[in-house]
Amino acid sequence: MEFLGDAVLELTVSDYLYRKYPDLPEGKLTRMRAAIVQTRSFSSFSKEAHFDQYIKLGKGEEQAGARTRLTLLEDLFEAFNGALYLDQGRGAVIKFVEQVIFPHIEAGEFSAEMDHKTALQEFAQQDGDVQITYRLLGEDGPAHERQFHVEVAIDDVVLGQGQGKNKKAAEQAAAAAALARLKQA
Repeated sequence: MEFLGDAVLELTVSDYLYRKYPDLPEGKLTRMRAAIVQTRSFSSFSKEAHFDQYIKLGKGEEQAGARTRLTLLEDLFEAFNGALYLDQGRGAVIKFVEQVIFPHIEAGEFSAEMDHKTALQEFAQQDGDVQITYRLLGEDGPAHERQFHVEVAIDDVVLGQGQGKNKKAAEQAAAAAALARLKQA
């Protein structure tokens, strides 16, 4: 299941990156995919989806900390997606990945090319210095699933809002919204 899940995830992420960023060169897309489709990321997604709570372990494994072992969490994430693919098809995998992986890509967590805050700063300062400020609007949700809401302003004019599982992700989402707005103007 891990083998199949890994392949389905790589294809799904590759397809998403190709469609989302059609102007990026192949090398940059490949580096982004490699940052996403790897042990550290998959283990993090596995924990975020609470898969670690459903692992059946023996007492010795539990005491040895197997529940937090990155490779075990990665294997679990891949196996789940392989089973989901076999049971419900690629569409179900895409729906799952849209909730678990794509928000992290949107927030710019995997690549310098995806750093929306830097891109916003560079775009906004083309014609001279401007002041960019991020303001936390609030946070909600249970402690284990916090959502942060942030707005970004340039010279005191609010241009975008975003949300994310932490302040950094929310700021990235707000910067992406502001950048999109500025590029449309």
